[in-house]
Amino acid sequence: MSNPPSSEDVAWASTNTPLKVSELNDFCTDIERLFRINPMLEFERWDSRDENHFSFSGRNISQEKPFDFQFELSVSKLSNGFRIDYDKGIKSSTIFTIEPAPQGSKLTITDCYERLPVEERSAHMQEVDKSLSLWAQYLQEYLINWRRWSRFRLWRWYMRRVWQPMKPAGRRVTYMLLWITVVEIALIALGVTIYFVEYA
Repeated sequence: MSNPPSSEDVAWASTNTPLKVSELNDFCTDIERLFRINPMLEFERWDSRDENHFSFSGRNISQEKPFDFQFELSVSKLSNGFRIDYDKGIKSSTIFTIEPAPQGSKLTITDCYERLPVEERSAHMQEVDKSLSLWAQYLQEYLINWRRWSRFRLWRWYMRRVWQPMKPAGRRVTYMLLWITVVEIALIALGVTIYFVEYA
């Protein structure tokens, strides 16, 4: 496993994915999707100026007291991934490192907090993004499902047009409703089966 940059002002999380390195690189070109997979971000707006420059705003709920954000993003290609630079705030950049792994690839996300002078950082601790580990976990789950279901056009349409724009709370409610529906259908099917076995 690779190590994060040698600095005390970074946070990092790694996850294995079922995709090949080339497939993961292609998947990560959709910067908006990467951020929207993060379950701790509630989006208000996302705008694309071009393929490497974006602006977005919303609320980060990873802290005990959620905080609002509004950033301009610049994306730079790296030899083994890419870097996203923020125009303001305590976080200066997020680096996505993509490497081969025995059964696919490994994605490492590194948040760098090096913009502000050391003496000023403590005053902005409430702006630290604590979602990194959970983001990596949700990316892994998404990529497992992507490998399994992305060949189906209806699944891709649902994930992009319905699931992706939802707030995290809306996704959780939808997930629970879907499972409740599945259980109800199963119970109805079981009841019908018992009826025919007993009375048919």
